[in-house]
Amino acid sequence: MKRFFNIFFLLFSFTLFSSCFEILEEINFNADGSGKMLVTFNLSKSKSKIASIMLLDSVNGYKVPSKEDISIALKEAKNHLKTIDGISNINTTKDFDNYIFTISCDFSSTGNLDAVFKDLISKHNKKSKTNFNTTNFSFNNSTNSFKRLFSYDASIKRNFYKLNSEDRKIFEDANYTSIYRFENDVKQVSNASAKVSPNKKAVFLKVDLMSLILGKKNIANTIQLSK
Repeated sequence: MKRFFNIFFLLFSFTLFSSCFEILEEINFNADGSGKMLVTFNLSKSKSKIASIMLLDSVNGYKVPSKEDISIALKEAKNHLKTIDGISNINTTKDFDNYIFTISCDFSSTGNLDAVFKDLISKHNKKSKTNFNTTNFSFNNSTNSFKRLFSYDASIKRNFYKLNSEDRKIFEDANYTSIYRFENDVKQVSNASAKVSPNKKAVFLKVDLMSLILGKKNIANTIQLSK
């Protein structure tokens, strides 16, 4: 699991040098519980700054990941996903002109997605004495409801304030965005910040990372679908 998450750590290193970035989580969900997930790390708004930083070895004590570092991590992520049951059609992309990186896969059920992250989260909870959900996605066939789970932990805020003031500023213009698309109509959502598309086939949620870090907003959402 450590190798799989190299890509996330490397791309997070990039965010430490950029005040504007976005993490985009997209899921196309089928009526039978299967679907496709795409995660995008978009640092294009700071591409000029990052291009200059890429010429350095380190900045403010942080190692600057090289293009080779990121390429290797993406390859290892893809290879690891191949070992997980129910995960298929794995693809990664890297755009070093705009600094946009993606990883995508098909899943047979929402449980497959949890298998990707569960081990790492469990180990982090044990080591850091945190209480993050090891279940991130679920689908109830009987009620036809899709859930994105997230449990806020005070360690997020504690670790944030351990950063110096300059490093904390990089989160001021950063965002997390999720877009979930469905075959059935969306009847209602539990997250007040979430928006349902006009055709009722998708749910959009955008949260600034500062609000998420400080516990003012949450990405958890229960989406009730029509039968």
